[in-house]
Amino acid sequence: MAKRKPKKKKMKGIILAGGTATRLFPLTATTSKQLLPIYDRQMIFYPLNILIKAGIREILIIVAPEHSGQFLNLLGSIFEKYNIHLEFKVQKVPKGLADAFIAGEDFIDNDNVAMILGDNIFEDSARLARDIKLFKKGGIIFAKEVPDPERFGIVEFDKNGKVISIEEKPEKPKSHYCVTGIYVYDHNVAKIAKKLSPSERGEIEVTDINKKYLKMGKLAVNKIKGAWLDAGTFDSLLEAGNIVKEKKIYRDFDPIINKAIKEFNKELKILAKKRLA
Repeated sequence: MAKRKPKKKKMKGIILAGGTATRLFPLTATTSKQLLPIYDRQMIFYPLNILIKAGIREILIIVAPEHSGQFLNLLGSIFEKYNIHLEFKVQKVPKGLADAFIAGEDFIDNDNVAMILGDNIFEDSARLARDIKLFKKGGIIFAKEVPDPERFGIVEFDKNGKVISIEEKPEKPKSHYCVTGIYVYDHNVAKIAKKLSPSERGEIEVTDINKKYLKMGKLAVNKIKGAWLDAGTFDSLLEAGNIVKEKKIYRDFDPIINKAIKEFNKELKILAKKRLA
């Protein structure tokens, strides 16, 4: 009897959109940071764009309980007709980035997963989507050269460009390449995350996941170019909107997202007119 071919693993997506975002008070006293506008649309659409461009059709969005209804109002059915399924999981207490893989273990199942931080915006979404599409096994993270490496997780490369170490916010950084907010792993990531011990700040660190994959010789680090924005402060939020406009990043959305937003806006206008009638 011929052996069955192993089932091809799908790529699923996770977006982290929880947390309290205290640095953005009072803006985030009434809504989630990821629902604040970046130029002409809410921040959450930028990570969604990369995942949808990568062909991902199952996406889990992790949200804080106080804002869960707002996410549902915006995204609950917006992509249904395009065969894109969104799930929402409420996270009462943030426990670190790596905890997303534990919270999403049932969602990931036996498939691969790409996780994006909901406040990260990338200029080169097409390149990132392509790398996610080409992923097969192990892990991939994406590094960007920055002027202030002591603020980030830092990747050290040898003379041949091979990654040899990763450190979280080192006092003496070994390079200027920091880990950005996109992480792609195979189906083993949840098992690895569950075995991690909390760090000194009481969180399960994604850096420790990267170190595990690196130790196994299964971690790739792709260097990225173009703008990378972490919209977590007033200045960076303003800068993100300006750069999105100046570099015309707003034109680089997947047609599905543009159509879905247009249809959603049309529905809202019809409802508004009915209320005024």
